[in-house]
Amino acid sequence: MPPGGGGPMKDCEYSQISTHSSSPMESPHKKKKIAARRKWEVFPGRNKFFCNGRIMMARQTGVFYLTLVLILVTSGLFFAFDCPYLAVKITPAIPVVGGILFFFVMGTLLRTSFSDPGVLPRATPDEAADLERQIDIANGTSSGGYRPPPRTKEVIINGQTVKLKYCFTCKIFRPPRASHCSLCDNCVERFDHHCPWVGNCVGKRNYRFFYMFILSLSFLTVFIFAFVITHVILRSQQTGFLNALKDSPASVLEAVVCFFSVWSIVGLSGFHTYLISSNQTTNEDIKGSWSNKRGKENYNPYSYGNIFTNCCVALCGPISPSLIDRRGYIQSDTPQPAAPSNGMAAYGATQSQSDMAAATPLLQSEPSLTSDELHLPGKPGLGTPCASLTLGQPTPPSSMPNLTAEAALTDILPLKDEHVGHQFLTPEEAPSPPRMLAGSPLAHSRTMHVLGLASQDSLHEDSVRGLVKLSSV
Repeated sequence: MPPGGGGPMKDCEYSQISTHSSSPMESPHKKKKIAARRKWEVFPGRNKFFCNGRIMMARQTGVFYLTLVLILVTSGLFFAFDCPYLAVKITPAIPVVGGILFFFVMGTLLRTSFSDPGVLPRATPDEAADLERQIDIANGTSSGGYRPPPRTKEVIINGQTVKLKYCFTCKIFRPPRASHCSLCDNCVERFDHHCPWVGNCVGKRNYRFFYMFILSLSFLTVFIFAFVITHVILRSQQTGFLNALKDSPASVLEAVVCFFSVWSIVGLSGFHTYLISSNQTTNEDIKGSWSNKRGKENYNPYSYGNIFTNCCVALCGPISPSLIDRRGYIQSDTPQPAAPSNGMAAYGATQSQSDMAAATPLLQSEPSLTSDELHLPGKPGLGTPCASLTLGQPTPPSSMPNLTAEAALTDILPLKDEHVGHQFLTPEEAPSPPRMLAGSPLAHSRTMHVLGLASQDSLHEDSVRGLVKLSSV
């Protein structure tokens, strides 16, 4: 067709085919560049994280800020209005000791508030399913049967039977002394209590810092209250009591705050000193887990029997590492390797399809034999005859080596002296083969059965004539 001429191919264009996903040489490990997310970003509990997951707190932090304000304001007023006068009148060691106590209180407070209290990781879906199967087996029920709601396990610790309860939220059996915090929605190891004043749970990993915080805060509160009263008394001796209050109004505010705070703080410190000496938690003491009222055989299996040893274990023992790895990266986007590498899957599928197509019997409307492929004796223009196949056997694949004309004649046709009397018709003289095209029963039988030439039966002759006719098409 001349250029620019009209025709059916004028507006025909080739559409670009994208082979990006099916290229044989493309690596299956290639993945999209997605910014990696850390585990704290998808943490299931009710917690707040700061500084890229380094700081972990409870969601309700309003009371914690009140604690900070009270400590900072009271200590700031003391160092600004009382310490200058006391350092001159009594000793310069007063502001030094007060400063040490203040920094120790702030350090332990922040350490308690910003750390992981010992949160237990929740079970993965596979772990939860496996645990459910174990519960079903232990309860003797099938998957569709009734499962009793209370789920417990019993373990023996130092001769004492301890029940492990199943957490329906975390899908785990809680370890001994662990409990689920309803405010943070986490199971905490060696759970003591949830303290809103520090804005966090108090558990195994931050209990010692909490105890040191309330103990040092007790000393700081008593220290400030005592020297504020001393300041007011010294000034009242010089100018009178009312004039002393007018000259230092900040001392009045400090005395009021410390007076109402010291009782609760000191009382809380004493209570936790008792708990540490007996190696108990607040949760266990409130529930009376190891109370003597439950029986003479009921005792605390975690106590070492010595107050000094219990205190050393609680305050000086090693701190266990965090179990939740909140700053770790999520591994769910890792690509899964394909079974055959370097695109061999598509190639193998194409190759197998080609082999299957070659092995498929002749079902086309036109036979694929040509005059060059069928060679019979006495006819120079014909090629080798079709091989005699058993009924139901598929045609050999095209990938197999072709048989030569001589081998085919030796295996299939009789010798020349055996068929000297046979007469073969020319393609013009041969009649059309009966029902050899597509749709015939012979084609649907998925085989080509060529009978031997030694028979004088007319059906055999017609079959041979039909093959000769097809070879000339």
